[in-house]
Amino acid sequence: MSERSDRLSVFKTYKLYVGGKFPRSESGRVYEVTDSKGKWLANAPQSSRKDARDAVVAARKAFGGWSGATAYNRGQILYRIAEMLEGRRDQFVREVAEAEGLSKSKAAAVVDAAVDRWVWYAGWTDKIAQIVGGANPVAGPFFNLSTPEPTGVVTVLAPQESSFLGLVSVLAPVIAAGNTAVVVASAESPLPALSLGEVLATSDLPGGVVNILSGRTAEIAAPLASHQDVNGIDLTGADAELAKELEIAAADNLKRVSRPQAVDGDGDWSTDPGTRRLTAFLETKTVWHPTGALGASGSSY
Repeated sequence: MSERSDRLSVFKTYKLYVGGKFPRSESGRVYEVTDSKGKWLANAPQSSRKDARDAVVAARKAFGGWSGATAYNRGQILYRIAEMLEGRRDQFVREVAEAEGLSKSKAAAVVDAAVDRWVWYAGWTDKIAQIVGGANPVAGPFFNLSTPEPTGVVTVLAPQESSFLGLVSVLAPVIAAGNTAVVVASAESPLPALSLGEVLATSDLPGGVVNILSGRTAEIAAPLASHQDVNGIDLTGADAELAKELEIAAADNLKRVSRPQAVDGDGDWSTDPGTRRLTAFLETKTVWHPTGALGASGSSY
């Protein structure tokens, strides 16, 4: 069949990803997204404070089920995300090339690295407890056991540059550890992040575990930093001035704050990510138990 010369292209409508659904911004606002040469790519939704609050509600609702899932199950789902992203590789290569001003070959390398990064963190879900937990030596007839637990709802400010691999590198460890996330995408290059929502929605990831917002970073981040139901915030995508403001706002309910560092891949996302980001939003629970006590089965602990 010959291609029709009068056929109009179907432009993609980019939407937010909140609670497993794809809403437009509550405000109805959009803003133009252009490539590195100023060419128009799409209109992205410009999130409002109401969108941010809705995302927190969805993340909190999903937290119990996600944090209560087995680490092995979370690893399976993260691996499934890698599978689905691999299946849509051509789409993401095109979007990353346009968003980041890269050649096709360099964009392909970025997407491949992002797939590998999901696989990396999928493998860590059932191992991190062995690294940061364990039995503690005590002087007395007691067992003293420490285990890691997720912090809760975490706001993630995605990197403004190297947006796609950077986004995956800051998001994957947060949910691998059992937290739920509200992601603020790169303001200048939000399209790959918004498309990632489509991958997550088809990857067995429960709705609300990841919520993706686009728009002006400062406008969205401000209400998230002061939100009483947000437990942590990753400031990677904030400049120094905004990061300082958000840290002050986060102190209202003692949020855990992760600050950008010039180590462990920050700034160069192609390096080995290590485990720092996996442990950034984990809390340690310590349990004491007397030795020699009998359990229900009659065996001694």
